[in-house]
Amino acid sequence: MSETQVETERKYEGASLPGRLDGLPGVALAEAADPQELDAVYYDTPDRRLLRRRITLRRRSGGDDAGWHLKLPLGADSRQEVRVPLDTGGPQEMPADLALRVAVHARGATLRPVAHLRTHRARRLLRDEHGRVLAELTEDRVAAQVLDADRGPADRAGGGSAEIKGWTEVEAELAHGSPALLDRIDTAFTEAGLTLSPWPSKLARALGRDGGAHAPAEQRRTTAAKPGSAGALVLADFRALLDDLLLLDPAVRRGEVDSVHRMRVTARRLRSLLKAHRRLFDRRHSDPLATGLRRLGRTLGGARDQEVLGELLVAGLPEVPAWARGGTLRGLLTERHARGYRRAWERAVAELDSAWYFTLLDRLDAFAADPPLRRRAGTPATGYLAHVLRREQRRTLKRLDRALRTAPGPRQDQALHRARKAAKRARYTAESAHAPLPRRAVRRAHRFGARMKELHKVLGVHQDSVVARRALITLATDAEGDTRARRHAFACGVLHERQRQLAESAVEQVPRLRERAARRRATRLR
Repeated sequence: MSETQVETERKYEGASLPGRLDGLPGVALAEAADPQELDAVYYDTPDRRLLRRRITLRRRSGGDDAGWHLKLPLGADSRQEVRVPLDTGGPQEMPADLALRVAVHARGATLRPVAHLRTHRARRLLRDEHGRVLAELTEDRVAAQVLDADRGPADRAGGGSAEIKGWTEVEAELAHGSPALLDRIDTAFTEAGLTLSPWPSKLARALGRDGGAHAPAEQRRTTAAKPGSAGALVLADFRALLDDLLLLDPAVRRGEVDSVHRMRVTARRLRSLLKAHRRLFDRRHSDPLATGLRRLGRTLGGARDQEVLGELLVAGLPEVPAWARGGTLRGLLTERHARGYRRAWERAVAELDSAWYFTLLDRLDAFAADPPLRRRAGTPATGYLAHVLRREQRRTLKRLDRALRTAPGPRQDQALHRARKAAKRARYTAESAHAPLPRRAVRRAHRFGARMKELHKVLGVHQDSVVARRALITLATDAEGDTRARRHAFACGVLHERQRQLAESAVEQVPRLRERAARRRATRLR
């Protein structure tokens, strides 16, 4: 069972832990605590993929928090720390939960011991007047043995070592104290001759990699787009969405609630961005990414569609007379779609371990770091976005008009679905408006996005109805050999009629929403 918390600390070097720390706000007592002997083995890929993202994974014995520790960067001083008990797995067996959390970064490479650190830790606790620990100050004397990762886990006890290093560092870690206390400690340390360490972690120092010069392309975040330009606006959104995608991958692998939906939406937003702003990029690079993101969306779509369909059909049961639905229909629908979701989720997770997916992530990283911008990416962002929104508006209206001219039936269903996808892209494009655009421009873009969202949702009701009616016909007539389902044929017919009415109601709303979406003022951002 894992435990997650946020760790906020700063590292220093150049002197020992000061003997006195006077005048710290809220500190009533600075007391010495028992020293600790810590023994930690750090894991990474042979090419240090975790370290390059400022991620550390270790198995440590000794101290108050012995166990497996995974640390993920959050900000300048903070990291998310995931802890797993020491007896989970073994010295050479990675806990499954942690392996799932780092798979998106390891991308198929084997995690092996890369360093063995032994630390003697002297400690001082800063307490308030109620005895609460506000912060812990430590002085660590570290002996680090660098291991040859290519020779495997058997070398962790010393064989295959390439180098042994030793150093002393001081840390200040908040417990119940405030960031202001950490700043005041920083001042006291500086006055005592300590300087902030350039090393983000002990592992980085042991391996001689500061996490900057050797950082992967996506972490350096270089770009040729000048501030205030169209390229800068779009790339900021692209990078934020890519960060979200990388955060959601472990959640999907671990089966967290709503994670499939959120990751699918993120993949779709990334793809919409590349398609809507394709004229900013060299399409030899951006088009293959859009294709890969489409595949990712479809990979996740199987599970999400089962989830939505199950909820939709169960929600419609009150429309069925009690005598017709009996006591088993709800259970049948719930069980059927939960089983379908599970199968689809397992297929999706298997795809997240495939070579094409890891290649897609590598290419997204490279695109974010060194975007293939065209000359027009340097145009001012406000005028550019207004132009793109008008184009997306025209595209959506054209598809809507075509759908409304089509006679009801499968062809109109398909046309309305295409209009729905156009409205969704227009919505996503509008929602990407943010500073440094003028506030007035952001407000107008978001209002336009809200209208497209309303249209998108109504068309979504229609599309859900189309899918639900197909599923109900299958359930009542085939049911995969399930005789329980065939006994509910009448109830399925009632649900089918209800879904047909919902679809008709949605279509009736489209002309009104079309007029709202057609207003030109919303795309005038200046």
